[in-house]
Amino acid sequence: MSRTSSFSEPEITVRVQQYLEWLDLKNYSQSTIKYESFYLRQFVHWLSERGIISPVEVTRGLLERYRRHVSRMVKPNGKTLSIKTQYLHFITIRGFFRYLSKNNYIMYNPAAEFELPKLSQPLPRYVMSVSEVESVLKLPNVRTLTGMRDRAILELFYATGMRRKELGLLKLSDIDLERGIVLIREGKYKKDRVVPLGERAQAWLEKYIHESRHLLVSGPDDEYIFIGRTGKGIQYKYLTQLVGEYIAASGINKPGSCHLFRHSMATLMLEGGADVRYVQEMLGHVKLETTQIYTKVAINKLKEVHAKSHPGANLNKKPELTED
Repeated sequence: MSRTSSFSEPEITVRVQQYLEWLDLKNYSQSTIKYESFYLRQFVHWLSERGIISPVEVTRGLLERYRRHVSRMVKPNGKTLSIKTQYLHFITIRGFFRYLSKNNYIMYNPAAEFELPKLSQPLPRYVMSVSEVESVLKLPNVRTLTGMRDRAILELFYATGMRRKELGLLKLSDIDLERGIVLIREGKYKKDRVVPLGERAQAWLEKYIHESRHLLVSGPDDEYIFIGRTGKGIQYKYLTQLVGEYIAASGINKPGSCHLFRHSMATLMLEGGADVRYVQEMLGHVKLETTQIYTKVAINKLKEVHAKSHPGANLNKKPELTED
């Protein structure tokens, strides 16, 4: 096998480019391709500093050296990389060498038994109660065009638990107001799903679309449901700012933005008795384990079961203290 391509580029650089093109052909998201490109180019640069220019020169021992190098990397703020970032580094490298092996660019896959850092699944730090959610929802001034839009945005986040990007990409054709459902196109992992709106979110969304949206549009209508300050589809960063400001103004003292509604919706549904698999479908989680973290937060349901089943949970009076 040639150590360099016909374009005088190191062979491993050429293989990386082929791999990224393959990801694109396989319909991986552009965000996935972007971060894999970033991590692989870091890896290739590290190899080039050590005179390694071909994938066949990479050994298991060399990968272990790179693991130690990544674990010592320091960000501009002086902190080392998080376990999740390290995980993304290594799973990218493992995927790259799997591709090379399957396409017979290498005879031996040095990353075949490369162990990935174990990722924890931390519980959502903050979740809003029903009353806290309601205090946020009532803040927009619905007598204004943008206030009506903002109320519809907050209601939709609360009703569906959809992600910020998913809401920003919604188009008029994705909403079926008659049936009360919304089609979320190409959510995470490019998977579509259909979720119910609920009567209240449906009513506010319908009111916004009929009374406010067309007055916010500027120029050719791109059909996005929620219109931002430019008269076009609302930007994701602006959604974060917008929702975060309403939460802060409510005085509930729980930091967060769009994802705080997602966490709260999932937790409150489980506390209301929803099966975790239905919540999984609402959230668009691929693995049930991802959704199950919310069952650990749904303490009210656990307290209810405890009160009904534990013999010492509901004493009519405090036990009397006896003196020795």
